[in-house]
Amino acid sequence: MHKTYTVEEAKRKLEQYCAYQDRCHAEVLQKLKSMNMISQACDVIIAHLIEHNFLNEERFAKSFARGKFRIKNWGRIRIKNELKLRDITRFNLEAALKEIPDGEYLETFHSLAEKQWNNIRETNLQKKKKKLFDFLMRKGFESNLIYDKLNELAA
Repeated sequence: MHKTYTVEEAKRKLEQYCAYQDRCHAEVLQKLKSMNMISQACDVIIAHLIEHNFLNEERFAKSFARGKFRIKNWGRIRIKNELKLRDITRFNLEAALKEIPDGEYLETFHSLAEKQWNNIRETNLQKKKKKLFDFLMRKGFESNLIYDKLNELAA
């Protein structure tokens, strides 16, 4: 037994859903499907949300990139891949990546790498380098940055 919603009830519910936190179109569509809304109603509701600025893909992409970088210390590659998974357009993806200043990006990368290097309890240098490399790759940093940093730390 599922609760059924009128289009107006669903609009109000989705307005609150989008006002709480920026959402992408895919998340909103998923939410509507979980509410058992038919596709015509979904189209009407999404159009309403866009028209009243509750749903804005560019704003979502930019805040997603800023948040994941500043809070989770993700690199550009991981952010880009996560946005692609959410079907963000190339234009919005590039705009989002511009939200991360180069200086701050490199500063975060270096401090994260050094902190992790000091936390790895491994006596074998090759294994220690591999662990740091894997960690920074998972975070989504570029391999050329990582190799340069590994050479610097291992010297």
